[in-house]
Amino acid sequence: MTPIVSAADLAAELAGPVPPVLLDVRYQLGGPHGRPAYEAGHIPGAVFVDLDADLAGPPGEGGRHPLPDPGAFGAVMRRAGVRAGAPVVVYDGDKGWGAARAWWLLRWSGHRDVRVLDGGLAAWTGDLEKDVPVPAEGDFTPRPGALPLLDADGAAECARTGLLLDARAGERYRGEVEPIDAVAGHIPGAVSAPTGENLDEAGRFLPPARLAARFAALGAGVATATVGVYCGSGVSAAQQAIALELAGFVPALYAGSWSEWSRDPARPVATGAAPA
Repeated sequence: MTPIVSAADLAAELAGPVPPVLLDVRYQLGGPHGRPAYEAGHIPGAVFVDLDADLAGPPGEGGRHPLPDPGAFGAVMRRAGVRAGAPVVVYDGDKGWGAARAWWLLRWSGHRDVRVLDGGLAAWTGDLEKDVPVPAEGDFTPRPGALPLLDADGAAECARTGLLLDARAGERYRGEVEPIDAVAGHIPGAVSAPTGENLDEAGRFLPPARLAARFAALGAGVATATVGVYCGSGVSAAQQAIALELAGFVPALYAGSWSEWSRDPARPVATGAAPA
């Protein structure tokens, strides 16, 4: 199943006999909270999900957005109406980061029918509503492990023996700036692969063939042992995981990402461009 859905196809499904559960995960790193924007207008039937509170555990040694407790995550999803056998579509308003985090968590937790609205809310041409729905309780119970997950040691191994992609902006990868975490740089051996290069001018994912060519140029191929991805705190890396899946790969996500790695003074740090 493709991990994305077009606005036109979503509109048709919402009007059909088995409409998907809709989750609104508007989130901006360092920006305003997404709830006011949701209340000002959302796709009819969508339930707001708070990335910081619902899709991550408390920040700490595991990074700024560690994975949430599966039981707590399952309770949030059930309150949002998520059912094990029913489709789910997730959207946000910017770059696909928040929606991708929800997509990855649901997929990793065993839900098989989850897609992200390609282009986010900006691609939606239908009506918006302000009413906050109260969906019927869902029945989804997380069973973690359905997607590959890396810890810090696994990320280091992936950088040595496979391909580890750094989804942050290039200047953060090179260590020229670090606006959030205490240490600038990247995991030694990782390759810079900013998420913005996965999208076209309208904010939609590039066609699979172009994504495949992009990742092939970065070193991904049929012989690659593991393709892993990380970012600052495991959020934008989930968007890169979607792009990799569209390109035909099964990526492994380092959820703790740089915010976990850089907290440990024993972990090595590299700066500058990757070796040619």
